[in-house]
Amino acid sequence: MNYPLNISKPIFLSCITFFCFFAVFSQEAQPEGEGNLANDVQNPVADIVSIPFQNNLDFNDINRNTLNIQPVLPFGITENVNLIFRNIIPVISGPDLSSPFVGKTSGIGNISTAMLFTPAKPGKIIWAVGPTLTWGSVTPGLGFEKFALAPSALGLYQNNGWTIGAIAQNSWSVAGPSDAADVNLFYAQIFVVKNLANGWYVNSAPIITANWEAPSGNQWNVPLGAGFGRLFKLNKLPINAQLGYYHYITSADGSSGQLRFQIQAILPKLY
Repeated sequence: MNYPLNISKPIFLSCITFFCFFAVFSQEAQPEGEGNLANDVQNPVADIVSIPFQNNLDFNDINRNTLNIQPVLPFGITENVNLIFRNIIPVISGPDLSSPFVGKTSGIGNISTAMLFTPAKPGKIIWAVGPTLTWGSVTPGLGFEKFALAPSALGLYQNNGWTIGAIAQNSWSVAGPSDAADVNLFYAQIFVVKNLANGWYVNSAPIITANWEAPSGNQWNVPLGAGFGRLFKLNKLPINAQLGYYHYITSADGSSGQLRFQIQAILPKLY
């Protein structure tokens, strides 16, 4: 069987499994407090514990698949301030950037932790600031080798079912092997979400990056696209599932587009 868009059999079957999972459980009853929870899952610094599993498949001569495991842990610092730990653990299968020959490798990329301070009782306008720490890649060839630090800022607006906002940061290397390449990397994610009836929503959340250390004309990754999702319950566990496609307007490595799907489990806060 020929798989569309040069997708390998395991990835193609994973997408089909996702659609089946989504279709079967999308008719389950909605979580209690659906309105508040629907807004919370669209807010990256909400006071909820969750574990998103976000899979991004970039289409190229050699496809790059990145499964981001992104546990989110909120802590109340004072009555008025929360500290949100947002972690990203990337499990990557793609081109080996350390090799002069065309090859493929798999492993762990650059693990990062954002520590964002945000109001504990926000209104329609929500903000957060704090540092992001990014560690050298666990697997050579799947990221940069130095430890990097970034100031991060988030701002968003929520009202009448809409969530509109962005998070941005720029990372600079501050430690690591002296013979390793320096890091000067810009990252931003813009998100626009409209909640609909029965837990459904439509969204656009492109991730824009720029590697300032790369040669001019080969620095930016700028995608444009959209998707949809639904908040539902698996037994008593709230689940947020979404699927989207993004076309690269410009890509540093020549990728044409990205297929993204995500499953996010919202867990009880036990502390």
